[in-house]
Amino acid sequence: MDILYIGSCGSTDPVKAALPFHLAVNGSAARGDRPSIALAGDATDLLLGEAAESLEPLGLPPMRELVAKAVELEVPVYV
Repeated sequence: MDILYIGSCGSTDPVKAALPFHLAVNGSAARGDRPSIALAGDATDLLLGEAAESLEPLGLPPMRELVAKAVELEVPVYV
C-alpha cells in the first residue's frame, strides 16, 4: 500500500517533527508498505544544517537515525 505522511512541524516541536519519519520507517516500511513523506511549512527547516542532527524527540529515536533509515530504505521525501 502507498502511504503519504505529511509533516508541518519543525524543530520547535521535536516529537511532531519526527513523527512522520518514525511512522514511515518504523511503521509502514517495516510492514512492507511504500511510504513517502511530504514536508511543508516549518517542517522544511529539518533539511537545513544541524536541525535534523540535533533533534532528540521524547520517546522516539533521534531524528538523525530516522533520516538515515529513511535514506537506507529509499523513502521519498517531498518539499
